Amino acid sequence: MTQPPVPPEGHLRPTTGASLAVAAVIGLFAGWLLRPAMVRLTGTAPFVTRVQALAPGLRGRGPGLCRPGTRGRRSGCGTSGCPTTAPSTAPVLARACAPVGALAAGGYAGYAVTRLGDASELADQRLLRCAVAAIGGLLMMLASLALERACRVPGEDNGA
Repeated sequence: MTQPPVPPEGHLRPTTGASLAVAAVIGLFAGWLLRPAMVRLTGTAPFVTRVQALAPGLRGRGPGLCRPGTRGRRSGCGTSGCPTTAPSTAPVLARACAPVGALAAGGYAGYAVTRLGDASELADQRLLRCAVAAIGGLLMMLASLALERACRVPGEDNGA
């Protein structure tokens, strides 16, 4: 007779620096290739608006705002009648946002690199907006890593 499969233990490993570096490098190359591809296809380079420049930083506030009370809510969840999904949503949010932040930071940085040395009238404006968006993506990644760290259970082996 065959034994039934063993259910998974359900451990969520911390986000590795290597995965974030890979996401940032992929974003960097995608951003670097975007301008030449769009110029070839449409005849103009993509325009980076103020909203696009501020969006990664504003998205990074989500994990950042979740972090301060996470440790206290997590420790009291067993007795207070929290929904069963409450302890798992914050680490999942953190795991999803960290690579997206790295990808956005790399993408905007790659697009900004294509603007270096450009003499067009809007090059400086686009370069500045790309730099703001890249910093926002970096902040989203850092806020997600902080949330992920706040969600760790004391005594678990995280490899960190």
